[in-house]
Amino acid sequence: MEGMKVETVVVGALETNCYLVYCETTLECAVIDPGADSGKIFRAVADKGLKPVVLIDTHGHVDHVGANKDIKDHFDIPLMIHEADVPMLRNTLLSVIASLLGAKASPDPDSFLHEGDEIRFGESCLHVMHTPGHSPGSVSLKGEGLLLSGDTLFCGGVGRTDLPGGSWDDLVRSIQERIFTLDGQTKVYPGHGPATSVDQEKNENPYVL
Repeated sequence: MEGMKVETVVVGALETNCYLVYCETTLECAVIDPGADSGKIFRAVADKGLKPVVLIDTHGHVDHVGANKDIKDHFDIPLMIHEADVPMLRNTLLSVIASLLGAKASPDPDSFLHEGDEIRFGESCLHVMHTPGHSPGSVSLKGEGLLLSGDTLFCGGVGRTDLPGGSWDDLVRSIQERIFTLDGQTKVYPGHGPATSVDQEKNENPYVL
């Protein structure tokens, strides 16, 4: 099996990491967390010659879903999110920062993400891990040697839990019992900021030491 590749497109005023995760052999691609700047995402897809086949939201906050409509309409691909975050998805424009991000009302999901699901594109596969805390339906996506952690875990930080549906206890449990049990060399791609690794966060992250 050829390797899975990750292209990062930083979008919007909150500098959300939209990820284009693709199969090196077929160039089939998952678009993950298109929070804003759909034109920038379109250009990145075209520059790499990618073929988007699925759209995934790691959670329902507007800075991660604000360009769902543009991406789904442009590529005609299914949208997936955990069912617990669908209420947020349906209230995208109620967020106080929606206008700042140029967000559009999101379409309803075509299907729901569940713990243990496999999302295949080309010869690559992402495994769904339910990692609540930042939001009830937050998920992380595990591939070979990598993890897309959404806003659960950052380089040197963790997701906030003071928004509706957030839970500090759930967040810590998700990190310590799920993410920190992965191989230490696993590269972690967070929803904002630079990439890190499981070992680096286990050893240095002040919020979960």
